Amino acid sequence: MNFTDFIRNSGVACHPVVKFDEYIPLDLSKDNSELAKVDLNNESSFTGYIFNLLQENDKLVGVGGYAEERSLYSRSDLFEGEEPRTIHLGIDIWSAAGTEVYAPIAGVVHSFANRNIHGDYGPVIILEHSVKDKKFYTLYGHLSLSSLDDLHIGKKFAGGEKLAEMGSYEENFHWPPHLHFQVMWDIQGYEGDYPGVCRSSEKDVFLSNCPDPAILLHL
Repeated sequence: MNFTDFIRNSGVACHPVVKFDEYIPLDLSKDNSELAKVDLNNESSFTGYIFNLLQENDKLVGVGGYAEERSLYSRSDLFEGEEPRTIHLGIDIWSAAGTEVYAPIAGVVHSFANRNIHGDYGPVIILEHSVKDKKFYTLYGHLSLSSLDDLHIGKKFAGGEKLAEMGSYEENFHWPPHLHFQVMWDIQGYEGDYPGVCRSSEKDVFLSNCPDPAILLHL
């Protein structure tokens, strides 16, 4: 099922996950030669690269990444293996720590966790939504620790209600401040987690379950 058409035809009001009027597309793909000049394992280097691009383009927000093939995951053992994971399954919204994150449509907390492993999500929330008798899930990764305060499974959020805030480098486990936003048709038994990156050989399977979430971001 085409997710964009599903949302458009559902009749539900869709609120922006992060509020912004303008943004710059950010390319973190393996084909971006500029990344070879950046020490991605260095906090100030990686963060400086992202936020210098925003400043140079007079924007507060950078957006990109769906189905993008990236080489930057080699910075963490989390993504390594006989075939490393390189295909990004969500959209990243790069902005300052503390930037507010909102539920795009009504949902309930399915699960949450603090994935405190280098390169992982850090604090993450997953919402469950039911639209026209069909369920799907939205994932919000790299949040502030305070975003997990007072949460419980089943807690309801209205569309447009504040859900969380983007975390700092230290909180979101060594990523420049941003939101990893992802949609899943099937949560496949995961709780407080779902792969945000897959192997190239698994690309078709994962992208069919994790459709482009751009419509929920008003892109």
